[in-house]
Order: sequence, then structure tokens, then C-alpha cells
Amino acid sequence: MNRDKKAMPLWLYYWAALVGVSLLTRSYVPIDETRYVSVAWEMWLRGDFLVPYLNGEVYSQKPPLLFWLFNLGWALFGVNDLWPRLASPLFGLASLFLTARIAHRLWPDRPHAVTAAPLILVCSLLWSIFLTAVMFDMLMAFFTLLGVLGIVHRWKEGGAAGWMILGAAIGMGILSKGPVILVHTLPLALLAPWWAVEHRPVSWARWYSGVAFSVLVGAVVGLAWAVPAALSGGEQYAQAILWKQSAGRVAKSFAHERPFWWYVPLLPALLFPWALWPALWRALGSLRSAPSSGPVRFCIAWLVPGFAVFSLISGKQPHYLLPLFPAFALISSYALDRRGVHRSWDPIFPGLALAALGAGLLALTHLSGDPVLVESLSRVGPYCGYALMAAGILLPASYTSLRMRLVMPVSASALALVLLLDVSLIRVMGAYDVRELSAYLGRMQDEGVAVSYVGTYHGMFNFLGRLKEPVETIREEDVAHWARAHPEGLVIADEEHLQPKEGLVPVYEHDYGIHHTLRVWEGSTITASQGR
Repeated sequence: MNRDKKAMPLWLYYWAALVGVSLLTRSYVPIDETRYVSVAWEMWLRGDFLVPYLNGEVYSQKPPLLFWLFNLGWALFGVNDLWPRLASPLFGLASLFLTARIAHRLWPDRPHAVTAAPLILVCSLLWSIFLTAVMFDMLMAFFTLLGVLGIVHRWKEGGAAGWMILGAAIGMGILSKGPVILVHTLPLALLAPWWAVEHRPVSWARWYSGVAFSVLVGAVVGLAWAVPAALSGGEQYAQAILWKQSAGRVAKSFAHERPFWWYVPLLPALLFPWALWPALWRALGSLRSAPSSGPVRFCIAWLVPGFAVFSLISGKQPHYLLPLFPAFALISSYALDRRGVHRSWDPIFPGLALAALGAGLLALTHLSGDPVLVESLSRVGPYCGYALMAAGILLPASYTSLRMRLVMPVSASALALVLLLDVSLIRVMGAYDVRELSAYLGRMQDEGVAVSYVGTYHGMFNFLGRLKEPVETIREEDVAHWARAHPEGLVIADEEHLQPKEGLVPVYEHDYGIHHTLRVWEGSTITASQGR
């Protein structure tokens, strides 16, 4: 038991390592992270916390909870770059605690499963990558877990408290990312007659009445914002938040539309390293011969219907599945603890995968004829390939020598890989760091200079430059007209819209990405070049 108490904080240290590396080594990544923090920044500037705006236009793509959290932190600590980047990791940390809590409620006599579940979760590749992303998915994962905990509480303890917890989780989930929270929680509650083989409710009519009550509570919480926002934001905004961003995405996505099978071939990568660990699949396979277990069925009823629904929904992204990952971690931790049989060759497959990945990176760096790919890999550096190969070789040795229980060696290797990928990705993403350009634009705007952007603009500079006025977006054919109207103004454009030539020299250049350059031009220079 003492060993478990020592092992319990391990996932907390892993979380701290992942978050610490991210906070110390990277900034906001365009276009999603810079866009979301810019929406919160404009909310702060306007003092309007009902209807979100982006660059002066009503922003209907996401509900406001994440933006409210950013503004709450700024109200407490002042406007800063750090707080918005801490919000998502803190919800991720709370999700790890909730995962351990749910594991304890499902299997109170299996402390090893309680220890392993959050460890499996934090070391899953997809979860660890999005843990530090300034996005909405960790909020959704947290409120999904909170709703699941409410269902468990109602199942185990009875009473109305569980339904109140579920209702609050649904409502806050709606404010986080919309009605998609129902996909993660409602099927589980509705399938209770299948999984509640122990502690069966006295009356299924009362159970389903409680489910309906929870959905009603959640709807009231969500509509408490949506109705006033719809009335304030206008008809188009009302239609967007009440229909387009929910049912519209299901019927036909306007972004990220994929075929129904799209997630299946991604599963080995999404579930790395666990998908390559034979001990886990032997343990999961052994559950087929086990007696019917309510907690196991509970996890299946959470995981399988959610995956099926997301496969049928037209819009797909890997991180949409993040709230399902705790179900995988829970059932995996139980299966591993129940079977408890590990073989010395189990880590060979993850080790071979790591070594092959490292060798592949080195080979691509030296053999690829694609200059863009070579440039990208050169930013990662050859050390990444060599380190991956070394990790793949050392993994089996560490497993056989340490003989640590359950998931320890594989999780440690997974953490090392994720940190290595994170650092490598940071080197690549450094090419997308727009802090200096944003600060320059902020100084110019503070001096009264008008700023415009050629093409589609996603609010990339607004928060990082602390811009107090929107950036005007213009089409390529309108650049000359705008320049004549704003001779002292600045035009931002990439090489696809405006390139240097004789008499046309930018006042500022910023390498953006692997093979793009953002340039800033004075309006008078553009006007003069038109006359040549």
C-alpha cells in the first residue's frame, strides 16, 4: 500500500513536466490559439461579456466560457500572456483527479487501477499534446468527467445529488463547446439497464425521469446565456449559436468534413503508446471471459456509443475524441490490474516503434528531396531521431530491470517521447511565433497608424500586440485603393498577395512558417510603386 501512495503522485509530476516545458518554450500558436485569446481580449476591451467579438465582428463559432475564464484571470491578476495558457492545463489536471475518483468509485477494492488510470490518460499521445493547447477540449473533457461522476454517484448512492451534478456538467459543457456534451454523457445514462448489473435502481421510470431532469437543468444553464446573447447579437448570430453550431455541424459540417471511417486508421497513433503494448491487449482480451461486470460495461457504454456518434457526425478532428479517453484509461487500468501478467518481451513493440520513428526521421532528413520537408526536419534537429532510437532500445531494458508494476515503464517512455516531440514541435512552431510582429503592429497602432491585412484574417495579432482597434481586412485588388486612402497606414501581406519589387520595399519582414514571409508595407510606398 505504501508503494501505491508513492506511485499516486507520479501522474501529477508528468502533468507538471508537460505543462512546464510548454509554458517555458513556446507562445500562442496561430491560428486557433491566437484567435481564441484575441476573442477574449476584445471581450476585455469592450467590457461586453455576453456576445463575443473577433476583430470587430460578432464571433459565433464557440460559446463564451473559455473567454470568460480568461477575463476572470485578467481581472484577478491583470492582463498577461500566462493565464490563458494555464487555464486548459488546470482543467486537464482536474480531469486527472476526476478520473482517479471515478476509478475509485467503480473499483474501490483495486487501488492499483486507481493509480494507473490517470497515468494511462496523461501519457496518451493525443491527450498529452492537447493538454497545453489554448483550446476548448480540456474543458469539455472535465465537464464530461464531472457528468460521468454524477451518473456514478446516482448509481451507487441514489438520491438527487447525482442528477444535479450531471445537470450542472451538461450546462457548463454547453457553455464550453455546445450541445456536444450530450454525446459524451447522454448515451451512458440511457444505457443504464445494460450496464447497471449491480446496484440496480428501484425504478427505471425514476431513473429516466432523473436523466430528463438533468438535461433540463443543463438546457436552462446553457439558455441562460444563449437567449440574451441571441437577442443582443442579432438574427444572424442567433441562428448561428442556436442552430448552425450544433445541428448544422451534425448534418453537414462547414469545416473538417471527413468520411465516417476517418477515425479508425488514426486509432494506433491516437492511442500511442498503449496501442503497441501487448500486455494491454492481452488484458483487455481476457475481459471477454470474465463474468459480467457493471463497471466494465459502464466504461464500454461511455466509450463505444460516443465513438460511433462522432464517426457519423460529418465534422471530425482528432481532439474531438478527447473526452472519451478517460473511459479507455479506466477500462485499461482495470484490465491490467485484474490480469497482472506481464512478460519481458511486452515493451519490444513500443520500443521498436520508437526506434523506427527515430530512424525514419534521420532517413527523411538525409534522403528526402522535398526542400520544405528537409527544412522542417532540420528545425527538429538530428538529436530527436537519435534520442528516439535510444529510447526504443532502452525501453525493454528498463522494463526488465525495474520490474515496476503495471504501466510504469511504458508510461515513463511515453512521457519522454511526448516531451521530445513537444520540444521538437516547439522548434518547428517557432517559425510561427508572431510575438515580435504583433508588438510592432501594436506600437504603430498606438501612434495612430491604420493597420490592414490582405486576405482572410483570424485575429492573429490582436492580443499579442494588445491592439485596441480592429485590423481592417482588404482584398488583393483593393490594396492600391486602401493605400491611397491611408498613405501612412500599414498593409500586412504574404508573398501570395504582395511581393517586393523595384520601388516597393517593405518596412518590416517576418519569416512565417517554413516557406512563408509576412511583410508590412507603408501605404505611400505602395501608391508610389503603382505610378512606376
